[in-house]
Amino acid sequence: MARQQTVKARKYARKLERLEARVTREQKRIIERAAELRGTTVTEFVVVSAQQAATKTIKDFETLSLRGEAREVFVNALLNPPGPNAAAKAAARRYKPRLGR
Repeated sequence: MARQQTVKARKYARKLERLEARVTREQKRIIERAAELRGTTVTEFVVVSAQQAATKTIKDFETLSLRGEAREVFVNALLNPPGPNAAAKAAARRYKPRLGR
């Protein structure tokens, strides 16, 4: 029920921004056909499709996917981090007075 309300609220949200695109006749024909099959307007089809593609693109770029040895190295580094080196220890000594320690 909450999902329906969210979708409905988004559908009727005031739309102030505008996008334009030049397409070929063939691209327009395909988009119109797809919109018709979905039972939506061309505008709604394009907006929803673009938003889904944008969301997926952002997710793909923000998600780290590791396989095999790379995953093992990464997890091992998280679970068994190396001790601080001399530079890190010196930085900590300089920072501690700022914390009042």
